Amino acid sequence: MGKRLIPQRRGSGTPRYRTPSHRFKGDMKYPSVKDCGDKTSGQVIELINDPGRSAPVAKVLLENFREIMVIAPEGIQVGEWIDLGEKAKSGKGNILPLGKIQEGTQVYNLEMRPGDGGKLVRASGTSAYVVSHERGLNRTYVQMPSKKTIALNSNSRATIGKVAGGGRKEKPLVHAGQAFYKHKAKNKLYPRTSGNAMNAVDHPHGGGRNPHSRPSVTHDTPPGAKVGHISPKRTGRRKR
Repeated sequence: MGKRLIPQRRGSGTPRYRTPSHRFKGDMKYPSVKDCGDKTSGQVIELINDPGRSAPVAKVLLENFREIMVIAPEGIQVGEWIDLGEKAKSGKGNILPLGKIQEGTQVYNLEMRPGDGGKLVRASGTSAYVVSHERGLNRTYVQMPSKKTIALNSNSRATIGKVAGGGRKEKPLVHAGQAFYKHKAKNKLYPRTSGNAMNAVDHPHGGGRNPHSRPSVTHDTPPGAKVGHISPKRTGRRKR
């Protein structure tokens, strides 16, 4: 009988694989539309490094003395003011609905649905572009960093600008230790060993007797053991 696979051990939630979420700063969600009103302003009082994400975080003190955390735009400084709401101006770091943003504007941290707090384009150095508006259908077309264009509700909010921390991938990880600590911050396993390089007892792909064997598994296979050909119609050469 073989050992449990690494994905199976990760799923059990042991301390070795559990995410250290107690060190993360928060979810970085937008405040509710009701709290923002037509327009609310806030001042950036601190820029923070969040181990749970690649981009820096800005702590903002709103006019009602409530503190919120937002993903910092490129070029923001402590002491600057940002606006939130439908009547906010189109400026760096301001948060407003997509329908109020002019075509060709760089945006990030887009809501997939109005009020969800921001789900898309949140990694450091990334940004999307507002392509066009379809007022009759209350729809806005946005070009993602992958160059794919998607349609979103015009009431979904976004932040104007580009996520800070760009150029992060340009600096190489010269030593393996740097990659180790990079993954350790989010409790990612490093280095990662392919199943084909393991022994037969450790993985279904392991063992050198038949290095190209890939077992077939059903859709009902437990998570973690779902490796190889998943419910294939056929394997190997086609019969004539």
